Amino acid sequence: MSLDKQKIVGRVSDSVTRQVESEFETSVGLWSANSTYTADFIDTVYGELPSNLKEAKLSTICEKNGVQTGPFGSQLHKEDYVDKGTPIITVEHLGENRIVHENLPRVSDEDKARLSKYQLKTGDIVFSRVGSVDRRALVQAKENGWLFSGRCLRVRPIQEIVDSRWLSYFFGLPAFKNYIRGIAVGATMPSLNTKILSDVPIYFPPLDIQKSAAKLLVDLDDRIALLRETNATLEAIAQALFKSWFVDFDPIHAKKQGREPEGMDADTAALFPDSFEESAVGLAPKGWRFGILGDITETVKKQLPPSKLNANMCYIGLEHIPRQSLSLTNWGNPEGLESAKAAFSESDILFGKLRPYFHKVVIAPFDGVCSTDILVCQSKKTAYYGMVAMCLFSTALVDYASRLSNGAKMPRINWKDLAEYPICIPPEALAAEYSKTIKPLFERMAANVHQAQTLTTLRDTLLPRLISGQLRLPDAEAMLEETT
Repeated sequence: MSLDKQKIVGRVSDSVTRQVESEFETSVGLWSANSTYTADFIDTVYGELPSNLKEAKLSTICEKNGVQTGPFGSQLHKEDYVDKGTPIITVEHLGENRIVHENLPRVSDEDKARLSKYQLKTGDIVFSRVGSVDRRALVQAKENGWLFSGRCLRVRPIQEIVDSRWLSYFFGLPAFKNYIRGIAVGATMPSLNTKILSDVPIYFPPLDIQKSAAKLLVDLDDRIALLRETNATLEAIAQALFKSWFVDFDPIHAKKQGREPEGMDADTAALFPDSFEESAVGLAPKGWRFGILGDITETVKKQLPPSKLNANMCYIGLEHIPRQSLSLTNWGNPEGLESAKAAFSESDILFGKLRPYFHKVVIAPFDGVCSTDILVCQSKKTAYYGMVAMCLFSTALVDYASRLSNGAKMPRINWKDLAEYPICIPPEALAAEYSKTIKPLFERMAANVHQAQTLTTLRDTLLPRLISGQLRLPDAEAMLEETT
């Protein structure tokens, strides 16, 4: 990574708070200046809200057929999917008010034309129709023209009445989520239909207030997304270096051919051999040895009973760990959980041991407790920490764990089997150099995780008052100062 890129990455988190503060003060000026926007409160299905908000059923503030379910199963089958074509959004692609672009099914141009009534437009909001019925995501310009599946519902508001970005955040209010879960039908698998969703009441302020509130919330979400994208870049750099050094053996091949290894100084290059040698299990770099993951990794099995859990602890469950990311994006609270939990320390590596969650591997950004469905892993020697993290995070280990997992209802892998994962172990000095090289990346990732959480807390704190137009400048400044 070049020096300039390091500076850019390092400035990301530091600049976020300053940008948010500046834009926040500009945005809240509307509420401060608009002294006529005051009201008493009324009881609603979402709790108390200002009495001068307008009220309407969702269907009345949407275009004709604006609340619509996706195509029935008879209209679209899995065998209709193609490798290249128009993406289809399913429930699995509804992220934090944004569309997840991974593993998207696609259909041909012919099927896209046939299903044209199910095409999405910028500003649409897609709901989960079954299961987690409180999940929703806003369609942005890059998803314009995509389709949505029969497991989803689409909401298309009239933009002259309701700003779609504002409405998507209204749907994100905890009170709205509780309400929509309560009116869903079905005990084992809650579901929504167009009638249920069309009849939900919406309370909204004037359009200019909606737009200003939405802009601030979108800006906060953009900054959170930027921090997470930065972490993905840092992870990719650490992975690429690991693959080059310990999988493809690029420096060794270079020295064998009489070339200087690229991207490293002479002292680091000297740590690599210039040839390979036969071993009992195959060709290995000279001086390295074949072993198993358990040679350099151990697990921690410290259980905390419920009596030791308290509200100040942070709890991580499988639901909090994102797919294929070493960076945590969310966490919870252990208070009220009935079973004992596994304790972990900052920088421990947490590995989901249930199939299909072997891709859930994260570096702990704090001390806390986690689900017993998670293995708490540590490096036996500090020098091998980076290698341990990358081995646990590798696709090859995920495949290995999948093959060895067992259990009828919920297949899982135990540490004894996982520890037998075969690896080629470099000398301690070289492993230490790798850990030293990626340490600044991991430290920046941890800082970004905490910065993103700070902004998330700020957003969630401001959300109800921004959505209803209640926010006033003195209160907003106090919240901002306390949070940032």
